[in-house]
Amino acid sequence: MNNKSLPPLNWLHTFAVSARCLNFTHAAEELCLTQGAVSQQIRLLESHLGVSLFKRLPRGLSLTEEGRSYFPVVKDAISRLAVGTNEIFSEHNKQTIKVRGSLSFFSHWLAPKLADFTAIYPHLDLRYVSNIWMQEVDGEDDMEIRWGHGGWPGLIAQRLTWDALVPVCSPELLEFTPLSTPADLVNHSLLHVLGYEEGWGYWLNIMGVASIDSSKGMQFDTLVSTLRMAELAQGVALARSSMVEGLLAEGKLIAPLGRNIEASESFYIVRKSGTELHSAAALFFDWLVEQAHRSK
Repeated sequence: MNNKSLPPLNWLHTFAVSARCLNFTHAAEELCLTQGAVSQQIRLLESHLGVSLFKRLPRGLSLTEEGRSYFPVVKDAISRLAVGTNEIFSEHNKQTIKVRGSLSFFSHWLAPKLADFTAIYPHLDLRYVSNIWMQEVDGEDDMEIRWGHGGWPGLIAQRLTWDALVPVCSPELLEFTPLSTPADLVNHSLLHVLGYEEGWGYWLNIMGVASIDSSKGMQFDTLVSTLRMAELAQGVALARSSMVEGLLAEGKLIAPLGRNIEASESFYIVRKSGTELHSAAALFFDWLVEQAHRSK
């Protein structure tokens, strides 16, 4: 069976308008074409498809059976294309704030605060794309959320969090197995986040616990995953304090050891130096920095 090639879009658009109007003259007025041009495009489309789409009547047009079947398909396709074009390329969306960054940061720090931003700036839209590993800031995004020390060549960085490393777990985890000292971690599964310089090995070394194999336990590529597993009583996660404030307040997690160590890394908002942000992005950048100082 041979597949029929897709007809040119202008033929399909002319067909959809003509099928709705059932009058080539009215269709031509709507399309800003001559009646002859409309008739020619319909003839070309019918020739391409190998069927007649219209019945030419003394006082107008009617659709053939094939035309009636084809009309809703073409109408829906053109409608979807129009909606997608408007959403992506409209003037309004040229002021969309484009941010790339940590999923953990978005879920646990930014998301609860965004209602305040949209209340102040209801006309501004945000597009947040999460990434797991740090990458180069390119022209596609206005800014990026990064975890690190804050010194990236060619980038302007503003600190957003002041973090401590804090072991957290579900209250249910301790119902049968106590966790009151760092040494008690030997009886629990450790939940690891890949890519963090300061992980369980770093924390246990500072605590002076050499009897625990810090390499054992489940490993995940995001802090979101480890915190979720901790909520499900599947182990103990080494959290960044700014990421668990809400979970601790809600009682979904607890910090039974109370032995926090200041993290040398934190979350930063970064953008390219030597370039100006558009007005909407600049408003969001400044708002983020203000929220950070309020949370400090």
